Amino acid sequence: MLHNELVPAREKSSRRLMVMLHGLGDSIEGYRWLPEAMSLPWLNYLLVNAPDDYYGGYAWFDLNNLPPGVQRSRKLLFELLDDLQTRGFTAEQTTLGGFSQGCLMAIDVGLRYPHRLAGIVGISGWVYEPERLLSELPPVGRQQRLLMTHGTGDPLVPIAGVRTQIPLLKAAGINVEWREFNKPHTMIEGEITVVRDFVRAGYEGKLEG
Repeated sequence: MLHNELVPAREKSSRRLMVMLHGLGDSIEGYRWLPEAMSLPWLNYLLVNAPDDYYGGYAWFDLNNLPPGVQRSRKLLFELLDDLQTRGFTAEQTTLGGFSQGCLMAIDVGLRYPHRLAGIVGISGWVYEPERLLSELPPVGRQQRLLMTHGTGDPLVPIAGVRTQIPLLKAAGINVEWREFNKPHTMIEGEITVVRDFVRAGYEGKLEG
């Protein structure tokens, strides 16, 4: 089981959850700022460490040999989502998000997961083997909501290659929202606003007041 930490919502009875997957070399510690920045008092957060040690942080896969790492991390994240359902965090109340490597895993797992999620958020990453992913979608895959954001000045994951993936997703009927920002490989304030609005929309009709 992946090491994770639950940051409870200020509204104690809420079972709405955002699972956040970090990027290469980062960890749970790199996302402790997120709950305050998102400013959604009814949202719980599950911060998750990737399975492999990487220079003081963690990695979801080896960039020089993606397939075995992606497949193993996919299995671990499926198990995590299934476990969350047994703990009362249902899929329809769960948003799966990630940054960079975590973005790749959030999209890969979220679109393959056999239950509808509240939403999928992919920041500064890319889609792993999009043609294969689209061929392996479960029936609910085209009902998932996906937000992808990226920086026009990203030196680590150049935007040009990711841009070409968006038409493939849309042509396959994926409900994807694509937003570009003037930023490098990071997250910025205006982007947080877009993510917040997307996450909030996933719970419309399910919020009290």
